This record gives sequence, structure tokens and C-alpha cells, in this order.
Amino acid sequence: MRPRIAIVGAGMGGASLAWALGDTADVTLIEAEAHPGYHTTGRSAAFWVPSYGGPAVLPLTAASRDFFMDPPPGFARPLLTPRAGLHLAAPGDDAAIGALAADFDRDGIDYARLDAGALAERFPMLAEGWSRAGLLEGDCWDIDVAALHAGFLGGARRAGTALLTDARVTALHREGAGWRIVTTAGEVAADIVVDAAGAWADGLAELAGAQPLSLTPLRRTMVVLDVDPVPDPTLPVTFDAAGTFYFKPDAGRMWVSPHDEIPDVPRDAAPEEMDIAVAVDRFQSATRYRVRRVERHWAGLRTFAPDRAPVIGFDAAVPGFFWCAGQGGIGIQTAPAWGRLAADLLLVRETQVDAAPYDPARLAKMNK
Repeated sequence: MRPRIAIVGAGMGGASLAWALGDTADVTLIEAEAHPGYHTTGRSAAFWVPSYGGPAVLPLTAASRDFFMDPPPGFARPLLTPRAGLHLAAPGDDAAIGALAADFDRDGIDYARLDAGALAERFPMLAEGWSRAGLLEGDCWDIDVAALHAGFLGGARRAGTALLTDARVTALHREGAGWRIVTTAGEVAADIVVDAAGAWADGLAELAGAQPLSLTPLRRTMVVLDVDPVPDPTLPVTFDAAGTFYFKPDAGRMWVSPHDEIPDVPRDAAPEEMDIAVAVDRFQSATRYRVRRVERHWAGLRTFAPDRAPVIGFDAAVPGFFWCAGQGGIGIQTAPAWGRLAADLLLVRETQVDAAPYDPARLAKMNK
């Protein structure tokens, strides 16, 4: 008999898991909003950069590459378009490039060093102080997030997954060896509850009687700038090595983030005026572009565990409660491997990625 698995949250984490489970389980996706992907998934800057997220998530990023390069049937092709990654250091912070290069060497990330001459020739719109030295990652890509998410949802639906929307979970009741899940759209019975609720993950755990894991939603701001001159569409996604901004061209505009991580609460996040201003100021300080206007802006919540590693696995104390949380802004680029790992753990199969670093038990011990 197939296990009944209820996945709470139909963002990228929940959708990729439902797809990976396929017809091996009786799956219900429970989504609080009117449509999946309303929160963080729908607000992503959408790139695949091996170094992004650090060594804790690199195994998941690397294990997702083949999927992105050769998507299975049911997914749009291509899911990726080439987009190099350029890492720069602020004026007076040359040591940051050396430290970043050491990290890349440790993690086996391919890159090329660029000196001032190469930067000036290839990227003439960089401001003078920002063009002394850089690292260029060649194996980086833009991700079609909407197509990826739709592919997971469509594949899951064809395999028999039921999607329940406008269904905010209000109670979780343990009944025998299973669960009765009370939502605003009705009740669902399941053997296993998967917590893929993003910023709401700790709150859902409390409803299940599980110990919250101190997952923290951090607000990230994004602005879309109309700039002069119109940016070259082939420019790389450009990062400050110290983590104070990134920007990339898109459809004749420049997407810019101040790389902020502002503690927040689970909600429909919106940017603060100050954070929008900071994004514009940092972009103008690092480039020669003239900003005509801020065309759009938004914010999303990126949820982190205390050690900033993902949380994937069964709860240490509550039977039948499975964590799929703490994606911390890397849920898009790791989605294929994330979903596969979670499915393998749920079905007690051999995993392709070492699951130990993501075990929720590590956090339960920290919180005691």
C-alpha cells in the first residue's frame, strides 16, 4: 500500500518533492495561498551559481546540474541560459578576493582571475575603485523559475498528486499512526506530514507538537532599475565579495539587490524604502550607469536554520513529521537534488547526496 504523504507548502521545495515522489506515494500538496509559488519561489533572482550559498549547499547545487542541463520529459527546454558570475571587491578590500579564491579552491569551484586590465576591457561600466581585481565563474546560468516550478507541479499532477489551494493549516491531530490535517479548505488524512512551509515552518511544527528549530525568516530586497546606457544582456551576475550587493541585466533593465538579510516574521513581505535606497546607492557606487528610475521593487523571505544549512529529514521526536525547510535562498538552484533527497529519505531509499549535514536532529540538539 502506498504511503499517504501530505506536503504543506507548494513552493519549489514542496513541488520538487511531490515530483520526485511521483506515483510511489499518495501525495497531497497543501498550499495556503490561491496559487503555488506566491511567496519566495515567485520572487527569486533565478540563477544557478555553484559558489552561491557556500559549502553547506554545494553538494545539492552540484547534484542538480545534470537535471538542469538535460531536463526530463515534461519540462521546458532549455531551463538554463548562460550567465557568468563575476565577484568583485570593494575599494580598499583587496584581501576579500584572495579569501574568496581560497574558498573556491577548497570547494573545487572553477574560476578565472581577472586583473585591472582585463576588468576594464571586458566590463567598462564598472566604477574605477571596483575594477582592480575579480574572479569570474564561467559555469553559471540563469534559471527559468516559472518553467521549473510548472514542470514539477505538472509532473506531480500527472503522477496523481492532488493540489489543495487556499488551504491554510489550522490544526494537526495525531490519530493512530497517522495525521488528520485541518485546513481552511477541508481536512486531509495522511501517514506523513511534510513541512515545506518556508517562513511558516516552525509554526507548522508547533501545530504538530514538534520542537521548533529556530528557523529565521530574513527579508531580501530586489529592485529593477531603468539605467543608461541599456545594459549588455550578456553581462554576468555581479557580486560584491563581501556580500553587500549583486546585480544582473534582464530584459533591458538591471536587477539589483543590496543582499540584505533583515530578520522578519512570516508574512507577505514588502521592501522598506530605506532598503530600496541602499540598493540603488550601492549599485551606483560600483558602476558608471546612470539610474533613470526604479521601475519595480519587491521583497521575499529567505528562511535559515541557525547553522544556515538546509533542514531535510524526519523530526527527531515526533513520528511521521518530516522537515523540508531552511532553503535560505538556494531552493531554486538546488531544487532537483533537494526533491530527490527528500523523497529518498521519506521512502527509505539510498540517497545520492549525503543527508547527514541536513538532519533536523542536529538542530534539536543545539536548541536543548
